[in-house]
Amino acid sequence: MPGANNMALDLIFRNARTHNGWQDKPVNDALLMQVYDLSKWGPTSANCNPMRIVFVKSKEAKERLKPFLDAGNVEKTMKAPATAIIGYDLEFYEYLGKLFPHAPDARSWFAGNEPKTAEAAFRNGTLQGAYFILAARSLGLDCGPMSGFNNAKVDAEFFKGTKIKSNFLCNLGYGDPAKLHPRSPRLAFNEAAKIV
Repeated sequence: MPGANNMALDLIFRNARTHNGWQDKPVNDALLMQVYDLSKWGPTSANCNPMRIVFVKSKEAKERLKPFLDAGNVEKTMKAPATAIIGYDLEFYEYLGKLFPHAPDARSWFAGNEPKTAEAAFRNGTLQGAYFILAARSLGLDCGPMSGFNNAKVDAEFFKGTKIKSNFLCNLGYGDPAKLHPRSPRLAFNEAAKIV
């Protein structure tokens, strides 16, 4: 089976950039739903799917988020058409009966074992966050993923009453190429990998 063509690889990887400046062009809710619906197909261990997302779009919601951002992240986040709070659910195992039905005891692998649950939720939620970025890019959106915020305060504001924890933020929209920094280098294969 042939792989993706060069245009797709350029769109998702080679020409894709982390954006900090945004065009004044909205992102509709249907497109955000498409991003999730595409990203959910990426693999996770035991199909646990712990990623949870809050899409912050309205002026009111942006103002709720603003006080918890590091100073360098305020302007770009306020100007982004949408900001996804990418979180992970520490009670993801409650859905394993639906998500991993061929192993009826899968819930017991995690319930009551907080270290194992936290590790699986964070690892697989982070994987899903990467799938989310690739899905957004493949659907024509630009992304600005970032740390640089107060996780505990974001959790209290947007995930109150749940076992969901924030991982990272991802601004979404149509980037302004005039505001891009020069592309930073990457490690060569022999600097980062080996075949044994």
